[in-house]
Order: sequence, then C-alpha cells, then structure tokens
Amino acid sequence: MYIGTGRKNKSLLILTGLLILATLAMVVGCQSTPTTAPSPTPAEAGLAGEITEAGSTTVQPLAEKLAEAFSAQHPQVQITVQGGGSSVGVKSAGQGTVDVGAASRKVKESEMQEFPDLKVFTIARDGIAIVAHPAVPLDGLTKEQVKDIFAGEVTNWKDVGGPDKPIVVVSREEGSGTRAAFEEMVMGKKGPPIVDTAILQPSNGAVRTTVATMPDSIGFLSFGYLDESVKTLAIDGVEATEANAASSAYPIVRPLNLLTKGEPSGVVKAWLDFILSDEGQQIVVEDGYIAVK
Repeated sequence: MYIGTGRKNKSLLILTGLLILATLAMVVGCQSTPTTAPSPTPAEAGLAGEITEAGSTTVQPLAEKLAEAFSAQHPQVQITVQGGGSSVGVKSAGQGTVDVGAASRKVKESEMQEFPDLKVFTIARDGIAIVAHPAVPLDGLTKEQVKDIFAGEVTNWKDVGGPDKPIVVVSREEGSGTRAAFEEMVMGKKGPPIVDTAILQPSNGAVRTTVATMPDSIGFLSFGYLDESVKTLAIDGVEATEANAASSAYPIVRPLNLLTKGEPSGVVKAWLDFILSDEGQQIVVEDGYIAVK
C-alpha cells in the first residue's frame, strides 16, 4: 500500500513537472513573437492637411470663422484665409493657385468660359445696404435715386429731399465683388458707371469708416458690416434687414460663393461639407448673413 502510494505520488510529480515546462515554453514563445499594432483607420487618425483660401474681402471674415470652427474639430487641418477681392478669388481658384477662391457676387459667364473646371458653392446670401453719414436727415431713398446719385446725375441732397449740401459718394474699388453686385443690381448691366469723383476704398470696413466720419457722404455696405456708426437707408420703403432680404422684399441681395478647380476632395471637401451643414450655416447666420439651407 505504502509503495503503491509512493509510485502514484512520483507519477503525479512527473506529470506536474511536464505541465510546468509546457506552460513556460508557451510563455517564452509568446514573448519572442513580435506583435504589430493595427494601423488606425482614417476615421481614427482624423483629418489632416492644409487648405489655402483667397478672394472676396466680404467673405474673408466669415471664412475665417468657419475655418476656426472646423480646425477646432480637426486640429491637424490648417486653413489659411486671405483677401484680395472677388476677381482674385475667381482667378486664383480657376488657375489652381489656391485650393478655394471666394467671390461675393455671381461668377461671370466670361470667367466660366476662361475656367471651365470651376465649381461654385453658394455658402450664404448677403444684402447690400445703402448707408449714409449719421447726420444725413433722410430715412430712405428709391432705388432709382440711388442709381442717379452714384452715377453723378444727382449731386445735392436737396434733390432727393435732404438739405442743400453736396453729396459725397463713397464706393468700393474695381474688382470688388460688392461693387460688381451693386453695379449689376442698382446701376444695371448696361447702366451708367459709378461717378469718377467717388472716393474709392479697398474694403467694406474702409467704406464704413469713411461714411461714418465724412459729413454728407453715402456708400454701400455688406449687411455683415452694418453697425451704429452709419445710417442705413430703406430702399423703396423696405428696410435693409436680414428678414427682408431673406424674403426677397429687400431688392439688393447677392450670393457669397466659394470656388474650386474641379470637384473638391479630401480636406477641402470636408470643409465645404461642414460649411453647408447645420453647424456651419448657424455660423453664417450668427455673422449677419442669410443661410442657404
């Protein structure tokens, strides 16, 4: 009995030893086999890249805010936003010298012929307000009166119901999208040019500052630049408000466009998709423009 028990214990010890050796071999084998972490998917890695945008100075502040919001969600995407004017935006996008161009007016048929690969994305609509120095004692004008003033055919405020004082005309420079839209919608495609004595300014902000500080002056401004430093005039009895522009009651409204050479892809497409999303359009509204969705 005793011997039999001893033999059983010896057998158990041998079996236990073999099991231990096998386990150690498995552990060593696992440690010696190199492991490679799976590559992250594009979604896990996140968007990365650079986008260059240039053009309309009207679109520029809005584009900067849209770029900031997008980059906050995608820190590895760098977006550079520059001005230059709508004509620069169309040409730069058409030639592919920037990823995205900006134009605060319709793209001309001649431009589409020159750059047939150009793709146009309307991201917002914007009213153009007629503004005067705060001391001008008028609340509104007719569209025809505005045309005559900027054409130089009416040169004194008394001729449109104001005081006997000469009118100082302030305008954007050639190549400005705001000016091109104003000329098309107010002066008419075949109408008279803006008077050559007008004070020309390179941006909406400069126009606002000039009208705000120069007595008896009148100019035109993007809705996004309106503030209490200038007097906003009603046109044909319709106040220059976002609601009136959205309903088409206000007569001077233009598109704000972003442009690409060919169909956008990668980070450029992702940014444009963001701009046209509910979140992007909310930024458009908060910045004083009219959403397109």
